[in-house]
Amino acid sequence: MEIVIAFLFILGVALIAGILLLIFSHFFFVEKDPLERAVRECLPGINCGACGYKGCDDYAAALAGGGVKPNLCIPGAQRASDEISSILGIEKVEVEDKVAFVACNGHCEATAPVAHYEGVQSCRAASMLFGGPEACRFGCLGFGDCAAVCPSNAICLADGIAHVDTSRCLGCGRCAQTCPKQIISMLPQEAAVAVMCSNQQKGADARKVCKNACIACRKCEKKCPSGAIAVKDNLAVIDYTKCTRCGLCVGECPTGCLKNVFFPDIPEDCSSKELLE
Repeated sequence: MEIVIAFLFILGVALIAGILLLIFSHFFFVEKDPLERAVRECLPGINCGACGYKGCDDYAAALAGGGVKPNLCIPGAQRASDEISSILGIEKVEVEDKVAFVACNGHCEATAPVAHYEGVQSCRAASMLFGGPEACRFGCLGFGDCAAVCPSNAICLADGIAHVDTSRCLGCGRCAQTCPKQIISMLPQEAAVAVMCSNQQKGADARKVCKNACIACRKCEKKCPSGAIAVKDNLAVIDYTKCTRCGLCVGECPTGCLKNVFFPDIPEDCSSKELLE
């Protein structure tokens, strides 16, 4: 009998709390701006923060308030930007498409672990233990933290490192924010060359831990006719605002860490919202 009484008491409290919440929600409900709602419908709902706001709701509110560019949503791409521009009655602005790129080519044949790790299967956890089990402390750990946060399943793990399927990549940047080694960056989709290395050790030391590492020889820097490549902190860095996509640097790289790349776009018949579903 005591159990029944206790159950009925809890049920009564829950019922009263539910009624109070219903009353409060009715009297204190704040109607959203119709313009803000219309703009929000154009955004994919990833809440990645790539636009510089906390999420899609905040970005929509800022857009409805005016004075904010409509092309800041990278996952929404040009379609979202154009729809928002039409709703707000402002001039359409081009979106700079970006894709995630893993700057590491330290696959199983190029490098090897120096320790056996049996802890939590997470890049962040492994990196906290002397930088991780891999010989190259700048390389991909291969546990897939980036793949776990990717909303469109664009990242897979193969041969010990992460790989991005750019035909599915939305450009949200979640993987780049998650990687503890900071080896994932957002590159312009029109990029034709990329540096597949993040090692900042001196050439000889970098070569010892990975056969494919950048050795800071500066051959690419000297060969580039537009001055788009510079060696900084013992690592080649490309300025894509200067790159003419000639590819001459790739032929000069003695370790092959400079690669020709091609980043296909999301199929025209497939939107970012469909990829999320």
